[in-house]
Amino acid sequence: MTTVITPATRAWETERGRLIGIAYRMLGDFGHAEDVVSEVAIDALNAERADADGIRSWPAWLTTTCVRRAIDRVRSLSSVREEYTGHWLPEPVATSRLPEEAVADREMLSLALLHLAEQLTPEARAAVVLHRAYAMSAVEIGEVLEKSPAAVRQLISRGERRLRLDDDSTPPRAADPRTLTALVDAVQGGDLQALLGLLTDETILWTDGGGVVSATRNPIFGAAKVHRFFVGVREKAAAYDPSHPFTITPLDVNGEPALALAHSGRVDVMTIEFDPSGMIRGIRQVCNPHKLTRVLG
Repeated sequence: MTTVITPATRAWETERGRLIGIAYRMLGDFGHAEDVVSEVAIDALNAERADADGIRSWPAWLTTTCVRRAIDRVRSLSSVREEYTGHWLPEPVATSRLPEEAVADREMLSLALLHLAEQLTPEARAAVVLHRAYAMSAVEIGEVLEKSPAAVRQLISRGERRLRLDDDSTPPRAADPRTLTALVDAVQGGDLQALLGLLTDETILWTDGGGVVSATRNPIFGAAKVHRFFVGVREKAAAYDPSHPFTITPLDVNGEPALALAHSGRVDVMTIEFDPSGMIRGIRQVCNPHKLTRVLG
């Protein structure tokens, strides 16, 4: 028996990777992104049965439906994240596990930008993602969001300023290879004084344990305090296993270099944000093991 693949199914299969890229950039959670895209598939089949001739462009229809479902999911998750134990960070994903279409353009894919995007309204997040990562015009985005092009341009402008993506500010910078190597050497060798020399005075450390493992509840500000935090972690790790307190391994996460830090019987994943001079200005340390299955599992 021959299986007939309908236009809706064919379009969804073709566009699935791109749709996951959109949903993941909006949600910062790969599992929820996959759920949204699966719901879009069901919506497409239902729409095809109801009015197949009325849909002029399946890619455009799928994009619109995906964005609107992702906006609804962002709103439904907001109260959950407000009650999250400690500081919520996005779920990291090994670059090799992301669909090729999702990483073809890596704009808005870094953990730093996914984290900052939590400050935006759902509509602003959608507008910036579609404009920056998928090069959609204000007119096209307006059709998705049911807003005027002028309103969309305002959403994009404000969102870019908040994310430090506008021309007059400094966006989060991906890992500097030399500084990252120095960081690995410092941590691996136990020379945490060298770590202090890599941090700016304004360095911020966020850790996310989700109440599952030990982590700080609030961000840590300043080089001295961040340094003391890692000294404390090392002391606890040395008490747990004096022969191997720390093991640090390079990873490729969300399209950028990252680090797996093994200590005290667990593994954390860290992404590093650099300032224009190559100094470390932000560290995001995901400790919650439930968020690491797509990196370490």
